[in-house]
Amino acid sequence: MVNVSHDIGSPEPLIRIDGLSVEFGHHEVLHGVNLSVPRGQTIAVIGESGCGKTVLLKTIIGLLHPTRGAVMFDGQNLAQLGEKALTRERIRFGFVFQQAALFDSMTIAQNVAFPLRQHTRKSPAEIDVIVASRLAEVGLPESAMYKKPAELSGGMRKRVGLARALALDPEVVLYDEPTTGLDPIMSDVINELILKTRRQRHEVTSVVVTHDMRTAQKVADRVVMLYPLSRLERGEPQILFDGPPVDMERSRDRRVTQFVEGEAGERMMEMQNGL
Repeated sequence: MVNVSHDIGSPEPLIRIDGLSVEFGHHEVLHGVNLSVPRGQTIAVIGESGCGKTVLLKTIIGLLHPTRGAVMFDGQNLAQLGEKALTRERIRFGFVFQQAALFDSMTIAQNVAFPLRQHTRKSPAEIDVIVASRLAEVGLPESAMYKKPAELSGGMRKRVGLARALALDPEVVLYDEPTTGLDPIMSDVINELILKTRRQRHEVTSVVVTHDMRTAQKVADRVVMLYPLSRLERGEPQILFDGPPVDMERSRDRRVTQFVEGEAGERMMEMQNGL
């Protein structure tokens, strides 16, 4: 594991994860994870299915609580906050769900307006202006506002999900597999929107969970690779790689380069051996 160091006197990272372990019953998904994310940085969290990427994301926003360890956000331990205080902190996040998670019974405009109506006292007219602005920001025409999610393509629904996540001008945007199920062109549209969001919101901090190496290499300042606990040797850290995307192909850990290159040979042998 490569640790990203901070100079003495440097600001506290916006997100700091200390010794994080998460268990479901007797099944441990994350173990002893240490990670810090400075304000304004975009990190991609990669790894094969079942390694705990989405669990990590949900723990960062407080949807899941650590079994051991702590998640610190802006100097506060999220697990120690009461429900009201935790809700206030969550408003500082935008979450882009894997399948967009839009409300089927609502129009697109109503979906994007939902967090504004829940968490602000803005007038309907003010909300309408913000909704139109956010939809334009992700490249959706005004005509889309009055449609239902079922009337849109998968790529358009993903963009609505991003517009909703940006409605409250979050300090942190969390992306859960933002390009899953999309064709290469639409995947790159989403990647460009992630970059655009960062350019337009200079202090935004982003955590992108993905298995798509094109996304990781294009949008991230830094890549963190998790590995399934069941396949680690005793005492090995769960984070196999932590560094700039360009360094991944030069990693001395064969498991990292295999993931980058999409090689299945050794993994197939492991599966045949029941591992």
